[in-house]
Amino acid sequence: MSDRLILPGLALIALVMVALALVWPQGLGARSPGAFGHTPVQQTPEMQAAMKREHTAAQKRVVQAREAVADLQSRAISPSQ
Repeated sequence: MSDRLILPGLALIALVMVALALVWPQGLGARSPGAFGHTPVQQTPEMQAAMKREHTAAQKRVVQAREAVADLQSRAISPSQ
């Protein structure tokens, strides 16, 4: 195929992709401008609550793991016979 057909076609495809990227909803990221915008999933109250629950559970697991390690270390240092 001739370069006279391919290169303008590729340029047109590139322009269409850039235009689409400017107006397509952003999904989980920042809110899109104007009529195409919607509240990102991570900013909904349900997702915020779920993320907070997950964070709290993760913090609890970290504390339990640290306590377990400290308990094992104290047993290793001074074993009771």
